[in-house]
Amino acid sequence: MSKTAEMNVKVIKNRTGPVKTVIVGAGNRTNVYSTYAIENPAELQIVGIVEPDHLRRIKAAERFNVPEEQCFDSIEAFVLKPKFADAVINGTMDEVHVQTTIPVLKAGYDVLLEKPIGTAKNEILELNEVAAQYNRKVMICHVLRYAPFYKEIKRRVIDGAIGDIINIQTAENVGYDHMGVSFVRGKWNNKETCKSSMLLAKCCHDLDIVTWLMSGTKPKRVSSFGSLMHFRPEKAPAGAGSRCLVDCKIENECPFSAKKNYIDQGKWGWYAWRSLQHLGPDPTLEQKIESLRTDNPYGRCVWHSDNDVVDHQSVAIEFENGTTATHNLMGGSAKACRNIHIIGEKGEIQGCMEDGYFIVRYPDARKGHEYKEERIDISISQDMHGGGDLRLVEDFVSVMKGNEPSISTTSLEDSINGHLIVFAADQANEENKVVNLNV
Repeated sequence: MSKTAEMNVKVIKNRTGPVKTVIVGAGNRTNVYSTYAIENPAELQIVGIVEPDHLRRIKAAERFNVPEEQCFDSIEAFVLKPKFADAVINGTMDEVHVQTTIPVLKAGYDVLLEKPIGTAKNEILELNEVAAQYNRKVMICHVLRYAPFYKEIKRRVIDGAIGDIINIQTAENVGYDHMGVSFVRGKWNNKETCKSSMLLAKCCHDLDIVTWLMSGTKPKRVSSFGSLMHFRPEKAPAGAGSRCLVDCKIENECPFSAKKNYIDQGKWGWYAWRSLQHLGPDPTLEQKIESLRTDNPYGRCVWHSDNDVVDHQSVAIEFENGTTATHNLMGGSAKACRNIHIIGEKGEIQGCMEDGYFIVRYPDARKGHEYKEERIDISISQDMHGGGDLRLVEDFVSVMKGNEPSISTTSLEDSINGHLIVFAADQANEENKVVNLNV
């Protein structure tokens, strides 16, 4: 049985038939989300493709049997056609999220928008205004809210299991392979190019979790510290070259080796072999190796790339009610994982999503005791984003069909605060100050 089929699919009450949807940006994330349409054709149907890259557009159209007249190379061309779908899944790059979403809202479509919402505060506030003006639904792909791990923690917080929250501590440890492919060699490695800081691109998920747990209470003040400390030329080990398979004397033992990560381990192929897509879906081993030797950006040494985003950053937040929170981002960890520790007035919740369980703990002052705790096992831990990806799409379909929003529903207006914290944190870090949020 498929992962999606194993879900507890909600009964759709107010509308029958699939939600007809157009993909905008036929990249990795929309490829994942649209899998729901393949596994649940009675609930979601992909009926249009908007993608400037000719090969990607054709490939997506073939996957979903979309006719040529419903395939477009730009948003401008798409919105000129009379409305033929219910919604759009927008998986474009960060810097064009808002400019590609506003026209489709005005054209009458509801939107499932990949995170981050936008790359600047004024952008996301403008988007929120347009969505309200045109009475359109916009849900944000903060998939962690849908992971059973975080969803169950949220339920217990709502139910008052640990009382009012005093402090939240979260951490995202980005694995060394993910750090190398995305934030050193890849598409999010340079803020001038991609317009996103690493904190925005990687941790708007985590800061959304923090503000989601504090729903109804706004963040008040933010401070932050971080830098690019490790992945820089002067930190290169002796023997490191400019490209892993050309002039590197330590490639055989280097954990960041392009050959080890992208060929031997077979990881991150969607990114690493993008420059070979003209050769077809299955380039040969020889073609892959030759590309890593020559012009493939993913063949570069991690200490000799054009990256300028931070590789570690810490954020401190104060909420209007006095609750405090911290988030620590670390890029290059041996184990990729997300940790959380919530301390409340009655007790605490602590866990690591990838371990598949969390602990609820209470003081116990009886003689011979210190505390008592309960282990809450979660059935899904290693699925993409803790099992949240397709549950997000399931919820989007449900909302589109007229059902009440779920505990996790990522409405635009409820997803903004986490982004405002990111923008404030980056400003605080760059300007060495505490930023007051006037929201």
